[in-house]
Amino acid sequence: MLNPIDGSLSGLRNSAAGIFQAGVEAADPYHAVKRCLSVAGQDVVIGLDLTDPALTRTRSWSAVHVFAFGKGACAMAQAVQDSIPYSLWAGPGIAVTNDENVRPVDHFNVLAASHPLPGQAGLEAAQFIADRIRQSKQDELVLILVSGGGSALLPLPVAPITLDDKIATTQLLLACGATINEVNCVRKHLSQIKGGGIARLAAPADLHAMILSDVLGDDLSAISSGPTVPDDSTFSDAVRILKTKGIWERVPKPVQAYLILGLQGAIPETPKTGDPIFVNTSHTLVGSNSISVAAIHRVAREQGYETILYSDHLTGEAKDQAEALVLFAKQQMSINHARPVAIVAGGETTVTLKGTGKGGRNQEMALAFALAAKHHDLQGCWVFLSGGTDGRDGPTDAAGGLVDNTTLDRLHKAGIDPLARLSDNDAYHALQGSQDLLITGATGTNVADLQILLIAPHQR
Repeated sequence: MLNPIDGSLSGLRNSAAGIFQAGVEAADPYHAVKRCLSVAGQDVVIGLDLTDPALTRTRSWSAVHVFAFGKGACAMAQAVQDSIPYSLWAGPGIAVTNDENVRPVDHFNVLAASHPLPGQAGLEAAQFIADRIRQSKQDELVLILVSGGGSALLPLPVAPITLDDKIATTQLLLACGATINEVNCVRKHLSQIKGGGIARLAAPADLHAMILSDVLGDDLSAISSGPTVPDDSTFSDAVRILKTKGIWERVPKPVQAYLILGLQGAIPETPKTGDPIFVNTSHTLVGSNSISVAAIHRVAREQGYETILYSDHLTGEAKDQAEALVLFAKQQMSINHARPVAIVAGGETTVTLKGTGKGGRNQEMALAFALAAKHHDLQGCWVFLSGGTDGRDGPTDAAGGLVDNTTLDRLHKAGIDPLARLSDNDAYHALQGSQDLLITGATGTNVADLQILLIAPHQR
């Protein structure tokens, strides 16, 4: 049990960090898989719905092929290792994860790949997995374990697009503030395995995917770019996104040429709903951001906070959402609250890069919150945490930021202009200077971001 409320600033900071950790633990990938997978004799029993244990997919498959990819790959792989006897496997499994989450798992080849931008190691791992999936046969099961980060970790571009072309396109999409769904739409139309590609490779074998969702709303076609489910987006959608974001003329020429061929019908579309390759496929959603938001809401309430759910689908520009949250908190605190308040949220904001600094969306939101709280005169003793459940916010070693009502004073004493740093998208160095970076290390999971605002009306 976490400590009860301590209305001091240090107490609130400790409480926020503890509540965040509870949200991360609620998305533990090992337990997420373990509770949905068992064996009865020679039958593999797969739970299909967390809310109804009676819904299962049960069969004595002649062999089980196991592939895991994403930031939770090793923990999910370990759950399979502990649940299905190796005698039922087709051979060693493959797990692909980012460097920080690599650890050995018996009967698995564990491979490291780069994230958030794809790299050569990921390309080789993706080819390895694709070749192995093609070897699966009818009456065998291809068991896919999917967690956040899978899109970047497994790049397998279509010919003649190179990995450098794919990286350049991804960088442009990330820099222009594209949503995860927009990024994935383009990725799917440049990939051999995304957008139903793995299902296409596995047919006619049976396929089941256990999915730890890092996408708001849990759209299975968006999680790791939907490698095992139908993709109803089109080449036309991909081109429209690139043009709407103003980057069509900047993407590599081979990408432009390939997408134009797709528009002309010269290249097959990604497999759509109703395609016969999906007849023998199924999935289980084993964890999500909404489950973690519910956990931090519950834990805050158990600690004695008056809890308010701000949003379980937080999107939009990080600094704009920070200001909106400040205004919401002011309105809430104008009501007579007898005890400290916890305002919680979850989601995935975006950042439109205009500067050359270092940071991530959670760090930017934290720094922007501190500035907005000062501008709008948010009263009381408060702390605000915004963090990625994977422990890594953007290309940094921080999960996010944990700021309070003294953050700006510390920045000014250190000679740091917080507004200038925010304008340069340099939240990392600002929060580093005020000692407000949230450092957790790799968590082994990824279900997007969590936000926690704690306010004690009177500082003690």
